[in-house]
Amino acid sequence: MATIPRRILGLLVPIAGLTAIATATALSSPQNEIRTEPLPPPQTDVPLAAAASPATAVVAGGCFWGIEAVFDHVRGVKQAVSGYAGGPPQSAHYEMVGTGRTGHAESVQITYDPAVVTYGQLLQIFFSVHDPTQLNRQGPDEGTEYRSVIFAAGPDQERVARAYIAQLGQANVFGRRIVTDVATLKGFYPAEAYHQNYAALHPDAPYIRINDAPKVVALRKLFPSLYAER
Repeated sequence: MATIPRRILGLLVPIAGLTAIATATALSSPQNEIRTEPLPPPQTDVPLAAAASPATAVVAGGCFWGIEAVFDHVRGVKQAVSGYAGGPPQSAHYEMVGTGRTGHAESVQITYDPAVVTYGQLLQIFFSVHDPTQLNRQGPDEGTEYRSVIFAAGPDQERVARAYIAQLGQANVFGRRIVTDVATLKGFYPAEAYHQNYAALHPDAPYIRINDAPKVVALRKLFPSLYAER
């Protein structure tokens, strides 16, 4: 039987004792570093002429609920889907991914209009709402499935991603080494239906209130021109 991630407590109906347990778990665990000031914009970006319309990007930075919630509120994003990337299709299932042995990371596929928001701007937002210095964990979630990784769909995305990581590292904006990996996207597999739009459907779940809602608040504060109500 697969190990149940600690965040699964946030799925439980708040009956006696369970809400307290979930809240205590989230509060006692290391929290994500969310920026209070905008990161510098990428010096390198995918040229508009080279970007398909619509375009897609795949990133992973901890639990996909929070990353999906952020990009659902980005102007120019047509759809954000929670799923799995980095491993084979036959193991792209929540219980299997939760073992940490599939190679998959909980990921989000972002479909966007590059004439409204660029790939570089998506990465700027991505690095602002999770901690890219945490290795194989993010906040209360630990394991390779919660690693920070950018899955590049082509050489332009890979070039921009690597250049931005180098730019942030040279500026030492995080005060620690960035461990975000850049990997070639070989496939993206949507997660089970109950994971989709989870933060919006369960805003009062303790895990969402403590770990994910602050990411959306940060987006609105740091990138007001790119924030969109849904």
